[in-house]
Amino acid sequence: MMLRRSFIATFAAGIILAASALTFAQTRTTTALKTGYAPVNGLNLYYEIHGTGKPLLLLHGGLGATEMFDEVMPALSKDRQVIAVDLQAHGRTGDIDRPLSYDAMADDIAALIKNLGIEKADVMGYSVGGVALRTAVRHPEVVRKLVLVSTAFRRDGWYPEVLAGMARMGAGAAESMKQTPMYQLYARVAPKPADWPVLLTKLGEMLRKDYDWSNDVATIKVPTLLVFGDADAVRTAHAVQLFELLGGGKKDGGWDGSGMSNARLAILPGLTHYSIFSSPALPASVTPFLDAPMPGAK
Repeated sequence: MMLRRSFIATFAAGIILAASALTFAQTRTTTALKTGYAPVNGLNLYYEIHGTGKPLLLLHGGLGATEMFDEVMPALSKDRQVIAVDLQAHGRTGDIDRPLSYDAMADDIAALIKNLGIEKADVMGYSVGGVALRTAVRHPEVVRKLVLVSTAFRRDGWYPEVLAGMARMGAGAAESMKQTPMYQLYARVAPKPADWPVLLTKLGEMLRKDYDWSNDVATIKVPTLLVFGDADAVRTAHAVQLFELLGGGKKDGGWDGSGMSNARLAILPGLTHYSIFSSPALPASVTPFLDAPMPGAK
């Protein structure tokens, strides 16, 4: 019974960071126009390009890969170029002798944007893909618009039971988690499937570190959309705090919208952390924000 409880807690942590069994179990038929590897910061960073138009960098959650967004990719890439990335040690991107960290992965994304010859790109990240937030903080010159999906700016933004699950992530869970769809995806596409325990160790170490990006968030000037489910793993009050740090929710927007900030907040009904990334409600919320004209300088 104790072993079963430990497995369930660890499995829950993985689901928090990754995706549904349905998505991972599916045999993939990619719609990518191009796939490749970019040499950035010692990594061979895997990316795939879907659609044409203004570029959107798309970042998956922990233990995930670009496959996470297969169900919404057609809608996201209908009128834009979506560049989906496998982060360090995830998916088709091999690991290197470097800890996993939000800042290092943010540097990778900025380097990829420059490597692809893109002046500015929209950047959208889900969950651990909150790497997108750090990209906007550390490299504002390459970010046009920012979309954060189910992302916390402080570690305590996650519900306590979610943090407890994250705390159990580590190499000790590697064998039992081979029963999960996250491992099945990893084993299918990773350059070294034997590195599965290493990924769990590094990810666990990153997730156990405390962080508070409040001061950094307040410096973000690019238009930003926050998207959460109304039954998310991130506390709803935390989502509102993030919105306010970005300048939203300070006053009445006015009949003509002149009192609105550059931040937008979407709480999508009937969605959880585990369903939001594959819901058609996600691109339906994101696309109008990305299509809207850039606001004037503050």
